[in-house]
Amino acid sequence: MVDVLVMGGGNAALCAALMAREAGASVLLLEAAPRAWRGGNSMHVRNLRCMHDAPQDVLVEAYPEEEFWQDLLKVTGGKTDEALARLVIRASGTCRPWMRKHGVRFQPSLSGALHVARTNAFFMGGGKALVNAYYRSARALGVQVRYEAPVDRLEMDGERFVAAWVGGERITARSAVVASGGFESNRDWLRQAWGQNAQGEWPADNFLIRGTRFNTGVLLKQLMDLGADTIGDATQAHMVAIDARAPLYDGGICTRLDCVSLGLVLNREARRFYDEGEDFWPKRYAIWGRLVAQQPGQIGYSIIDAKAVGRFMPPVFDGVQAESLPELARLLGLEVGQFTATVAAYNAACRVGQFDHTRLDDCHTEGLSPPKTHWALPLDTPPYFGYALKPGVTFTYLGLKVDASTAVRFGGQPSPNLFAAGEVMAGNVLGQGYTAGVGMSIGTAFGRIAGARAANAAGHASDFEGVDHVAA
Repeated sequence: MVDVLVMGGGNAALCAALMAREAGASVLLLEAAPRAWRGGNSMHVRNLRCMHDAPQDVLVEAYPEEEFWQDLLKVTGGKTDEALARLVIRASGTCRPWMRKHGVRFQPSLSGALHVARTNAFFMGGGKALVNAYYRSARALGVQVRYEAPVDRLEMDGERFVAAWVGGERITARSAVVASGGFESNRDWLRQAWGQNAQGEWPADNFLIRGTRFNTGVLLKQLMDLGADTIGDATQAHMVAIDARAPLYDGGICTRLDCVSLGLVLNREARRFYDEGEDFWPKRYAIWGRLVAQQPGQIGYSIIDAKAVGRFMPPVFDGVQAESLPELARLLGLEVGQFTATVAAYNAACRVGQFDHTRLDDCHTEGLSPPKTHWALPLDTPPYFGYALKPGVTFTYLGLKVDASTAVRFGGQPSPNLFAAGEVMAGNVLGQGYTAGVGMSIGTAFGRIAGARAANAAGHASDFEGVDHVAA
């Protein structure tokens, strides 16, 4: 028997394992993926959203708690637990020294990420380097790691964790942490959640999965069946509009299209359906997957002209290019008359002021529905480019309801020795929407707390200074 069993292999799981081991607990981490694919969705991340009251190493200016909170409140539409959200925000301001101690390195943001240079700390080498650093540190500290070890079922005694089963093997532990992600790779569950639309389509059949294929929600489903308290909507997710040519799994961040705010987005009927210039892209990019999912055929088309080139992170695939708008419509398979009429109406509605893609400028439309609030420049300069878009699911928000202790709850009663961290409980903070880097903030904060609490439940006193005063 080990002291602490961690189920999962991404950022939250690793933070939990490291914290528990630092407290003196023996730790076994079970990763469902093979070693080459370890790390879950964390291997695809780039940065961590961080509160700071003054410039700090790679972070410029200041990003105080209240601004972070207002950003989160806006993107979630109020669907967030303020106490838990503020716990994450405060923890984000103190976690980087601990991360560095375990080998994580940071770098200044690149020119293509200027909007988050103040708010987000970027990982040197990206998420894969972060995951590898944590695994190296875990090995050095004596954390046992097993790959290709998916937990098939849990054994509980009421609210108390007893054992986990991997195939026919029964693994007991004094306490456990569930950090096994959402259910985004479970196509049947996605179909059940989204159902059929008015056109008789099953929208989930057209979703691509930006991250790992191993997040199938097995433990989440079993805990739900055992009566664990849940939170969130099964259709809500970190869902991004990505290149329709992306692979089914593990396309990662390079499949994202970042030119949406600089042009127009049309559905397959060549009509606009949302304000492309509503806010800075890092605050709004994660609504566009859901918007596209609600369109016929779950497909959209991002249209820009030559003026936008060089003002966004270059996509991994070249767009369709044409010297005229009718030609672009034909190449994209869109009805030419409606396409040109949509663009003409937009061009006529543009009220161009001082264009500046680095701020909320005064270039907007008048008399157009939906409006374009910022960065509204006419599409009139060839060549023109078009990118087909599909919904790309990163992680789902339906999850386990927790409090600041991260204990899994059953009928309102907290488990004495089963804790949850990361995407499997992120819905407590993210009821909808997303802002860049906050998933890593959630996973890091709750992963560290869960590991310390699990060590305590196994009889080891944790010296993590953040658990008692942040999570009280």
